[in-house]
Amino acid sequence: MANQSNPVKKVPIHLQSSQNRILIKNGKIVNADKMYDSDVYIEDGIIKMVGCNLIIPGGTRVIDASSMLVMPGGIDPHTHLELEFMGAVSVDDFYQGTKAAIAGGTTMIIDFVLPSKGESLLDAYHKWRTRATNKVCCDYALHIGVTSWSDEVKREMEELCKLHGINSFKMFMAYKGVFMVTDSELYNSFEACKELGAIPMVHAENGDIVFENTKRLLKSGINGPDGHALSRPEEVEAEAVNRACTLSNQVQLYSDKNNFSMSRCPGDQVGSPLYVVHVMSKTAAEVLAKHRVEQIKQNGNTKIFGETLAAAVGTHWDENKLTCWHDAAAHVLSPPLRADPDTPNFLLNMLASDKLQTTGSDNATFNKEQKSLGKGDFTKIPNGVNGVEDRMSVIWEKGVVSGIFDPCRFVAITSTNAAKIFNIYPRKGCIDVGSDADIVVWNPKGKRIISAKTHHQAVDYNIFEGMECNGIPEYVLVGGRVCVDEGQLKVVQGHGKYVPTPTHSEFVYNNEKVSEIEVIDGSKDIKELKELKLQISPPSSVTSDISTCTKSPMIHTGKGMRMEGQRDLQSSTFSISSEFNDPVKKSSIRVRNPPGGQSLGFW
Repeated sequence: MANQSNPVKKVPIHLQSSQNRILIKNGKIVNADKMYDSDVYIEDGIIKMVGCNLIIPGGTRVIDASSMLVMPGGIDPHTHLELEFMGAVSVDDFYQGTKAAIAGGTTMIIDFVLPSKGESLLDAYHKWRTRATNKVCCDYALHIGVTSWSDEVKREMEELCKLHGINSFKMFMAYKGVFMVTDSELYNSFEACKELGAIPMVHAENGDIVFENTKRLLKSGINGPDGHALSRPEEVEAEAVNRACTLSNQVQLYSDKNNFSMSRCPGDQVGSPLYVVHVMSKTAAEVLAKHRVEQIKQNGNTKIFGETLAAAVGTHWDENKLTCWHDAAAHVLSPPLRADPDTPNFLLNMLASDKLQTTGSDNATFNKEQKSLGKGDFTKIPNGVNGVEDRMSVIWEKGVVSGIFDPCRFVAITSTNAAKIFNIYPRKGCIDVGSDADIVVWNPKGKRIISAKTHHQAVDYNIFEGMECNGIPEYVLVGGRVCVDEGQLKVVQGHGKYVPTPTHSEFVYNNEKVSEIEVIDGSKDIKELKELKLQISPPSSVTSDISTCTKSPMIHTGKGMRMEGQRDLQSSTFSISSEFNDPVKKSSIRVRNPPGGQSLGFW
């Protein structure tokens, strides 16, 4: 333990500010790998100390987190704010959307830049940055859509990676004639991402089959919202997932391009990474899991990642309830909600066993009037649902309260895994010294009922209407600023910042030798923070008695993360009530990096 003999010098009261100094005490910290009792001291938007009996400056605001969980703020890796789509503009703009996100415990979003066919990627990027600037209440990053292929597109991808902090590109296998790319374009995009150290993402549905099914359904007189799901059944999603995985695995199949060989040698780094967005069905999830297992067998690791949505685990397409046209239209998104009532639990179990890694909202909200554009033709119903505000509560209720997974896994799938995949960990996604103070103080005993009448989104409908959730964000800190204070929302428009996402994520490219690639402000800071974490981690003698959750499948090695098989989280013995019955705090770690002790540049 570091020396505590030289506490921080007291600053005169009139020069102190409780706005940038906060102590969260008496809480239980929950990271993706462990839970333990500890306090957190924050200054100037950064976590400066984690421990007990901390020596702190005067004028510090104290938040009492007794009987609460202190978790990293949620990261929503899939939003569409202010999106122009299908003849409408989504009603949640960057202010309303990020305001709602914070209200639900999400402290960062990653939005999608979607260029139209032939539009410059750079022009589209600058358009999105202009939309978000001075509006966002929390930090944000961007993915870029690739809707066509050319040498110019490849050049712009490289420029976006090197100069603008982009490390992910999304290709559509659906929306024929609008966003959809061919298999050849998909392969070229994957290859370019591999060369750049970026992450290719796919919307996986067979667009040609959807197109043909749609023509047949409309011709037969099926034109209501139910026709949307009928046009894109499970196998259409599963086929596209399989095709995307197969194509990504073909990228750089051989080690030496000048000596082509179909045989693979041990240690060959084959295939590009792949991130499949919004997995919505059992069959698609099973196909993705199968490819992950095959990669692990062949290479010892996997570069395939899967995301599902709050909508997919929180509800399903229930024909008995969705009898009104407007109710049904409000539930239209792509891929669609499935009619099988067992799908939500199936996807939750896939999250629990690390067969799926992240959860997004796919928040693309269109109001009743906008959805009505599709009356008489389901293909004209703007696709999208809400979720940016309710994602954390829904996943907690359906996953943790039900006993399917524990709070550590909840943190992994709502925050940490996204931070690691998109290479902003440990700046985001964990409670640790040096990380951004994006924090949720979660009250597991609090309750709320989701309703469009009380949510903070601009949309006039909520697909989770009437759901009772056990567990609410009592406090939410964004960059060290308290934006939810005892349940009261106090956001600041324009407070959020653009966060660059550097290429060559260690979590994604963890066994490959990569060259350095220059990115604008952010990548260097993240690299230094990763090195810093190795220095400040407590010795094994200190951490050995930290109380932990069920072992996480993601084991920290000091050189990135590696997959360590799968675990059966359904056998977890975690109990929400039992965690808070003991009136005596049993702190397991005394202090880390106290003022006057080891100095690493933060003081």
